[in-house]
Amino acid sequence: MSTPRRRTTTRVEVSHDRGVFMISVAAELAEMHPQTLRMYEQRGLIEPKRSPKGTRLYSQADVERLRRIQQMTAELGLNLAGVEKVLELEEQLERTRRKVEQLEQRRDELEAEVQELEARARQARADIVLYKDVADALKPRRR
Repeated sequence: MSTPRRRTTTRVEVSHDRGVFMISVAAELAEMHPQTLRMYEQRGLIEPKRSPKGTRLYSQADVERLRRIQQMTAELGLNLAGVEKVLELEEQLERTRRKVEQLEQRRDELEAEVQELEARARQARADIVLYKDVADALKPRRR
């Protein structure tokens, strides 16, 4: 009598931008012909990683970008020049968003510094005793 086989599943998590798919797999995942991927690479729309032997390796992020390009050309009717412009503007928008986040963080840091300095100034004013008040307090009082 044989024992039943146990099925095991192994889950491997790979960085979103790590090149893991060969061109044929990436093309299938993006629902396009491999030659289309090569053309997009020539146009600079996609930049796959390369293995030590020079094989194109596409990441999950690359596949998502390819799908986005397909959507813009097929559904929105953009030509590749339009797609290039849209992607360029999206990247510019993302850089600007990151810059705004950095500036907001710096503003928050500066506001905290200002509050600390104002608190120190209030404490310093409270610690300062006017000379006139001290002199008046030390004078003997006449009755």
